[in-house]
Amino acid sequence: MTSDEKAQKISIGFHGGQSLPARVKPSELSKLRSALEAGDSWFELGAEDSTVVLDLKRVDFLLIDSDEHRIGF
Repeated sequence: MTSDEKAQKISIGFHGGQSLPARVKPSELSKLRSALEAGDSWFELGAEDSTVVLDLKRVDFLLIDSDEHRIGF
């Protein structure tokens, strides 16, 4: 698996404070970001271990983990 295909950790935050963690391929993340920017309503996200149907109008934030490894705390 190349680094382009490596799944990234994300968290999707919703109105009311709930968040949904997921691991997605970069291509799926790109599609999600495009749908959010376009103001689409519903989106089907293909995650590593599931498919999630999201109401994008209720999404407050998208956190993308950098996967940057650090030593220490």
